[in-house]
Amino acid sequence: MTIKRSLAAFFALVSACAADRPLALSGWARNNPDWVESVEPFRVDGDIYYVGSRGLSSFLIVSREGHFLIDGGMPENAEMVADSVKALGYDIRDVKYLLNSHAHFDHSGGLAALKEMSGAIMVATKGDCSALEGGFYLGSESDHDFDAPPVKVDRVISDGETLTLGGVTLTAHLTPGHTRGCTTWTMTSGGKQVLFFCSATVANNRLVATKAAPAQYDGIVEAYKSTFAKAKAWRPDIFLANHPGFFDMGERLDRRKAGDADAFVNQTAFPAHLAKMEAAFEQSLAEQAATAESR
Repeated sequence: MTIKRSLAAFFALVSACAADRPLALSGWARNNPDWVESVEPFRVDGDIYYVGSRGLSSFLIVSREGHFLIDGGMPENAEMVADSVKALGYDIRDVKYLLNSHAHFDHSGGLAALKEMSGAIMVATKGDCSALEGGFYLGSESDHDFDAPPVKVDRVISDGETLTLGGVTLTAHLTPGHTRGCTTWTMTSGGKQVLFFCSATVANNRLVATKAAPAQYDGIVEAYKSTFAKAKAWRPDIFLANHPGFFDMGERLDRRKAGDADAFVNQTAFPAHLAKMEAAFEQSLAEQAATAESR
């Protein structure tokens, strides 16, 4: 589907839902057209498939007893994800576990619709449950530009817990900071360690309290630092994330098409990404602290 067709579908949806959806979402799509641009789904490795858009990742992990689906993109992406699952020869109704990296609308927005389509069990960590079920951005509840359709969490999972289907096991790792319940998932594929990293960007988060507003949530700075410390030892063979740009999807896919069967294998990719995120966090923390002191 072309960008033009994707955006046409998007604006049609916004018009139809204008009464109960914040119009600001159209601004997100206009400013980030790749978020709603479909791409041909493809196999990443083994039983792992990419079923997201050009700018927002969703991953299907298949097994003989049903499938996992990680992230739903924005509300407008749900049908696109389901179509990509179908294009691969699978049925969205065979998705048994619906997982989320974190409770922000650009990754959780499509979950409610995908849950309805699939009948899957929605799994999340405790820290993100309130935002998922309330449809808000934790700490910015009054800013409805960040709202998402609420989705009921059926199972709360803790750090280190696993989910298994047909011999495929995913492990949850609590990596807070970007959100209170940010969840990284890992699995093994053909002997290779695969990591689906949540996020460690600061984005719209308030790291420092000011007279105008508190920090995004209590303990946010310590949460980020705990994640950087925890993840420093990780050296996955395949690093994936909720934005394709984080793991250079376009470049790696081009290499795959050129004949490099191991284009997505790179043990240095995640440590390099994490170091970049930590440096950006420290810079944002210093800048926000300086601004708070000057007011």
